[in-house]
Amino acid sequence: MYEGFHKYIPFQPVPLPDRTWPDKVITKAPIWCSVDLRDGNQALIDPMNLEEKLRFFQTLVDIGFKEIEIGFPSSSETEYEICRTLIDRNLIPDDVTIQVLVQARPHLIKKTFEAIQGAKNVIVHFYNSTSTLQRKVVFKTDMQGVIDIAVNGAKLIKELTDEEVARTGMNIRYEYSPESFSGTEMDNAVAICEAVMDVLQPTPENKLILNLPNTVEMSTPNHHADQIEYFCRHIKNRDSVIISLHPHNDRGTATAATELGLLAGAERVEGTLFGNGERTGNADIMNVAMNMYSQGVDPELDFSNIREIREIYEKCTRMKVHDRHPYAGNLVFTAFSGSHQDAIKKGIDYMREHDTQYWEVPYLPIDPADVGRKYEPIIRINSQSGKGGAAFIMQQSFGYELPKAMHPEFGAMVKAACDEAGRELLPNEIFDIFRAHYLDVKYPYNLKKYKLYEENDTEGETVVHFEGNLRFRHEDHLISAAGNGPIDAFFKALRTVGIHDYKFVTYREHAVSEGADSKAISYIQLTAPDGRTVFGVGMDGNISLASIKGIICAINRACSEQKDPEGEAK
Repeated sequence: MYEGFHKYIPFQPVPLPDRTWPDKVITKAPIWCSVDLRDGNQALIDPMNLEEKLRFFQTLVDIGFKEIEIGFPSSSETEYEICRTLIDRNLIPDDVTIQVLVQARPHLIKKTFEAIQGAKNVIVHFYNSTSTLQRKVVFKTDMQGVIDIAVNGAKLIKELTDEEVARTGMNIRYEYSPESFSGTEMDNAVAICEAVMDVLQPTPENKLILNLPNTVEMSTPNHHADQIEYFCRHIKNRDSVIISLHPHNDRGTATAATELGLLAGAERVEGTLFGNGERTGNADIMNVAMNMYSQGVDPELDFSNIREIREIYEKCTRMKVHDRHPYAGNLVFTAFSGSHQDAIKKGIDYMREHDTQYWEVPYLPIDPADVGRKYEPIIRINSQSGKGGAAFIMQQSFGYELPKAMHPEFGAMVKAACDEAGRELLPNEIFDIFRAHYLDVKYPYNLKKYKLYEENDTEGETVVHFEGNLRFRHEDHLISAAGNGPIDAFFKALRTVGIHDYKFVTYREHAVSEGADSKAISYIQLTAPDGRTVFGVGMDGNISLASIKGIICAINRACSEQKDPEGEAK
């Protein structure tokens, strides 16, 4: 028996029996801050070069981010260069604030202020680690020693800010992170943040961002929410600070931790596109934003072209977005299951029929079109697919609206083809099956020439005449008859050459394409002489002739005669 779990110390929750966050609902978007160019970039095997960072920055701006952490300019010349390039080339929109990260160390802080000179709006984000474990293992100091590091860093940052603002009029804001907040005693986290506040003197008009990193995700999301609510309750001058989240995904629950943290009182979220970042990554801002969108909340970020965003992300980071990644993966709006396909089709039909303003399609939390996805790939066909899946493909990809009673017949053909191929069938392959079994069926009866015309009889009633050339058994047979309509006339004409005992059940018709060049398609359901139900399909520019073609198709499909080598019935 595997017993390695004994060496792990369970997380100790914050006592908060009167927690209020479970009864709350997210009703508005937080302040979003992208850390793709810093936290995300430092986690890459091959960090982005300058041009890639510039392209990624522009993508973030286009999405709608107003706060973007561009890097750690004191850490390397490459990081310094991206900061200077954005400023010197005037690439930062006036309504976008760049954020720069720096450890609470004097020489790094000074280098950071050199890097940001000339920028209009900057957040100087400084941090030091505060967790119980890091104090014991890494810094070998007590909490007061850690507080002293933060306070001294805050004093230098305020001094340099005052000088820079007086000299240039820059808009410089502050952000402090007690790194590893998730592993810090809550009273110690409050104490160090209040010590920083004492130095920086935030006000309701000029707030300090207190960023509370879930640096290592150590607990279930509900306990993380308790930590956030506890902090929000106990921090002094709450109206003078913005509480920010920076969740990581070590337990795979960063999205949930973010959402519950917002319920607990946070107003800001730092994260990355598709969750890129150290180890298991950061909170995926796209995921959190689109979750809000699916609940009728404006996320204030634009992911309407998710494929292009994903392509830029993958090209710049050389990371891959998983096929099952929420909202953005190739397969996330795809159904192979027969029951799922049937429900999706019914949902889309329901919306079309009722013209509802709400999205009401089972298994699809949002309209794929809202993120630039098309309907065609929603239902894909493999051996697990049901009878309605193939019909959905025919409707969405080619405009053929097969009657429901026909779905089992055609679905069985497609399923058999899937089993034989041993793989998924593409839409064009499904259409080829439809064509072979319905549109191209010419034997044993091949209707070569035909015409319809009307005339009035002696009593003034309209009579429809059918005349045609029907080839079977290697011979042409001229057939004709009159009836009270095209279908009646054609059935009577067939009887003249011994084709009888087929009973007309029903038909459905519609136009395949719009405009003057549209063709009519007719789906005919007959009962064969042996009692079997069979379908036929006909297409023609004339709806009456389309129905006639559908009838002869159904008869051909019901016929059990075999073809000779020349392709005609014996």
